[in-house]
Amino acid sequence: MLQAFVITLREGLEAFLIVAISLAYLRKSGRSELAKAVHWGIVVAVVTSAAGGYLLFNAANQEWLEGPLALVAAVSVLTLTVHMWRAGRQIKGEIEGHLKSSAQRAGVAALTGVFLFTLLMIGREGVETALLLMQLHATPNLATGAAIGVLAAASVAWVWSRFGHRLNLGLFFQTTAIFLFVFVVQLLIQGVHETSEQGYLPFSAAIHDATESWGPDSGFGHLLTYLLVILPFGWLLFRGLTSSFKAHKAVPQHSSAR
Repeated sequence: MLQAFVITLREGLEAFLIVAISLAYLRKSGRSELAKAVHWGIVVAVVTSAAGGYLLFNAANQEWLEGPLALVAAVSVLTLTVHMWRAGRQIKGEIEGHLKSSAQRAGVAALTGVFLFTLLMIGREGVETALLLMQLHATPNLATGAAIGVLAAASVAWVWSRFGHRLNLGLFFQTTAIFLFVFVVQLLIQGVHETSEQGYLPFSAAIHDATESWGPDSGFGHLLTYLLVILPFGWLLFRGLTSSFKAHKAVPQHSSAR
């Protein structure tokens, strides 16, 4: 449940922020007529992601797909997480820059550009969410955790839209990135194990036997589960302590008069 919550919280927040920033930029730049392209992009992206997720969860040959899809999800999460770690603070500028190039066109070209931009950005989050949640299909209370994550993401996005200067998005993305890094390790182990079980890899039998003891019920698997919680909270504590130390150092020390 915790994994589903964090996944939908992070992916949902990215999606909500993309929408909020896009609509705000179009209003600010005097191109409010292009907002309908954003709305249609959202609808098509959600429908496409939901259809893709349904097909994945109900695939007849799911055991054959489980390993390769876990590896695809791991690579996708790793690359996007690294990007968000480095560019989390600049997310607003990046989105506005892409929108600016699309909105500068005239007529149908501008509508098409904004629509495709929204479709690709939101669709990417939706497909990634479906891939990640598929790896947790046997997790108890999966739907509950995912739903709570979406609601939390919507709440954070609303707070950001109202009080953006008070919300440290960079720290948020860094903290959830640490969680996802550990989850990527779990996905890689699962993906390699399942893929070797299907005989897709060279030396599949040896790889399958070697990774058998790394499963979720092993000591190493339990350690990764604990690290999913310990490392993000440890990072928050570290950043809080370093921020307090810097703030203390920044306060001028007045020597007492003699």
